[in-house]
Amino acid sequence: MKLLHSRSFFFVLLLTSSFAPSIARDTITPTQPLADNETLISSGGQFALGFFTPDNSKRRYVGIWFNNIPDQKIVWVANRGSPVINSTGLLSVTANGTMMITDRKSTIVWSIGSTSGSNVSFAQLLDDGNLVLKQDDINTQRYAWQSFDHPTDTLLPGMKLGLDRITGLSRNLTSWKTETDPSEGEYSLVNTDNNVYVYSRSGKKIWRSAQWDGIDLRSKGLVYSKVNDSKEVSFSFQASEQPAIFVVSWFGKDQWFTWQSDSRQWDKVWEGPGDQCGPYGHCGANGICDITTTPICKCLHGFLPKNPDKWASTDWTDGCIRNTELDCRNGTDGFVQISGAKLPDSPISFTGSDLSFSDCRLMCLNNCSCTAYAMYPVEVGCMIWMDDRLLDVVHKDGFQQDLYIRTAYADLVSSTQSQKSKVKMVVILAVLLPLFVLLISCVTYFLLKTKRRKGMRKGGTNFSDGKSNECNEDINIPLFELCTIEAATEYFRDENALGQGGFGTVYKGKLGNNQEIAVKRLGRTSLQGVEEFKNEIMVIAKLQHRNLVRLLGCCIQAEERILIYEYMPNKSLDFFLFDKEKGAILDWQTRYQIVIGITRGLLYLHHDSRFRIIHRDLKASNILLDKTMNPKISDFGMARLFGGDDTDFKTRKVVGTYGYMSPEYAMGGFFSLKSDVYSYGVLIFEIISGKKNSGAYPFPAYINLVAHAWNLWNEGKALELVDESVSKSFSEVEVLRCIKVGLLCVQELPADRPLMSSVMVMLGADLTSLPEPTQPGFIKTNFPFELDQNNSKQDKHTSNDLTITLDAR
Repeated sequence: MKLLHSRSFFFVLLLTSSFAPSIARDTITPTQPLADNETLISSGGQFALGFFTPDNSKRRYVGIWFNNIPDQKIVWVANRGSPVINSTGLLSVTANGTMMITDRKSTIVWSIGSTSGSNVSFAQLLDDGNLVLKQDDINTQRYAWQSFDHPTDTLLPGMKLGLDRITGLSRNLTSWKTETDPSEGEYSLVNTDNNVYVYSRSGKKIWRSAQWDGIDLRSKGLVYSKVNDSKEVSFSFQASEQPAIFVVSWFGKDQWFTWQSDSRQWDKVWEGPGDQCGPYGHCGANGICDITTTPICKCLHGFLPKNPDKWASTDWTDGCIRNTELDCRNGTDGFVQISGAKLPDSPISFTGSDLSFSDCRLMCLNNCSCTAYAMYPVEVGCMIWMDDRLLDVVHKDGFQQDLYIRTAYADLVSSTQSQKSKVKMVVILAVLLPLFVLLISCVTYFLLKTKRRKGMRKGGTNFSDGKSNECNEDINIPLFELCTIEAATEYFRDENALGQGGFGTVYKGKLGNNQEIAVKRLGRTSLQGVEEFKNEIMVIAKLQHRNLVRLLGCCIQAEERILIYEYMPNKSLDFFLFDKEKGAILDWQTRYQIVIGITRGLLYLHHDSRFRIIHRDLKASNILLDKTMNPKISDFGMARLFGGDDTDFKTRKVVGTYGYMSPEYAMGGFFSLKSDVYSYGVLIFEIISGKKNSGAYPFPAYINLVAHAWNLWNEGKALELVDESVSKSFSEVEVLRCIKVGLLCVQELPADRPLMSSVMVMLGADLTSLPEPTQPGFIKTNFPFELDQNNSKQDKHTSNDLTITLDAR
């Protein structure tokens, strides 16, 4: 599609010249200014700089545009507020560090000066579109001034949007006034302290993004990064393939475009705000907007429309007020959870704090002015709201944040009673249903069950789609026929084998509807027995999370035991990580997102799922990667599922993989949530370094990778751990934070290791706010157990011997 706000290089040349000649240079010096009819070209030919005149205008501006794109686009304007009128212009640089635009009469219409206090020799147009003032050395990266610090309406790859906390420089985008007028328009895009992007219209907020986990731009070849620390708060992006731009349009939209060389046009890949819930505060104070409901606005729980008549007429501007006043003094208030929320505006954030979820809740509960709280996992941490006007709350699929609204006890009770009444009504209706319907249902059920059992005894059912309704009577998982799996895998053809382990072989397959699947076939001599097979079904059937592999069904027929999973086209993490050539595909941004994804998956298993689940075999080969390199934890054959608050256990049968097992588990059979945390810490070091924790690697002075990382950290050389395959464009802050979190996770004593809920917060915290790690569990041979052995639970699956199931990598 074409660029909608088509400023397609709509400048026209003065009648006195028929073309603007390009010149074989990218610099302007005191003795070589840029004339009105000349054009600078960057060294790589990517960008051009020169004078232009918008359509139907006599005003001359200096701008930068893509040099080799026919449908050209002005990406920066120097003198947007001070054009040259009815005259030709000249762009020059003086020896004292001033760059200026003058008209034919040598009148200065625009100028900027060096902020470094030193002389500037020339201005240079770089191949990333940045116009810089430099000193004598042409190769220096220190600029006296740069256009990237003063964007207009367009963000280029590498430019930053946000605040430099050291200098106070604020880099914002401001739209053009009209499609053909580059002077400042009505709309500005500002990156605030909470990394939220706010449109302003004459000082009025008109749109606000959610706390951004990132628009899915990776498939478009775009990768974004955010920084929020003591030095700056910023947003930037990189384009891996075609040219790309982020634009604030003159009509109040922000848009992502990528250049499509095959169709030779700009393709709009995203636009915001995109729906009816986009306008700021659309549902008023204490209202919530949901585009999937009718009407789209409703009051938050415990609130009523302030003006019922206007609310009924779909005028929601007055918002909602509390139904019952809070009672902080007596401590009777509670909280109502809203999942999948765009969080309200203007929170107070405790960035980099080590506050846990319960700490954040308690902080809000103890403050009578606090009306809501939330835990944002990356960079922000605990957030509380102190205003009784919660603004711009939105519920939308794709949002992953949970918001907790402070609610009076009476409204909490009424909600519970209402739910009980609904349940009671459902029960009554069920009892009063005609008996003959119940009878028909029962007869149908027993007929189908009998038919299914007969089919199983004959070697499988005969459904056309290859599935029955259930894997067994207890677990609601589809059952595939063996003939369907054989056809999908071409009778388990060797060429379709994806990998092999102690359990057997995994094959790639394709069902009749062209759906690709991964088929895990239990070997007849498999080390993973019937119990582990059943355990994996029992555990994974209860899980639903984007960072956990999805079980599609199973096959239990004749002597075959088979699990069918969603197919992961990028195989497992170890396929890339421990290969020098393939490891180069995993740049730091990809590795960091893999760390975050694994963290979220493990956090779900430990804290957010219906049951507490200890994986017990977390390792690189059990992290699968989908087509966008999103990680998914797999292989739950060794996992243990528990209810309630049980967290510490002991077993005589130690199963897992050497190098990933925590000391207390490998040596004493004690396992807990902290055992998984240890494995997670080891995995972090492997992701950063591209090397295995155990085995042959070039650190003969240390017994494993964890020991090597600990030594580098103590010597102040932690960055030497980074894989050589990773380009130097990684974030040192993110790497050091991950290394420190990894060391905290592999500490010798389980009690010292953080829970995954704390790890999620730590990954977004300031490095200096994290506790100092103690010695990892690899030096002492006699492990000082911290678990209470008297209170530990004996695992039901035990044997008489202490065994360790090693993984054949």
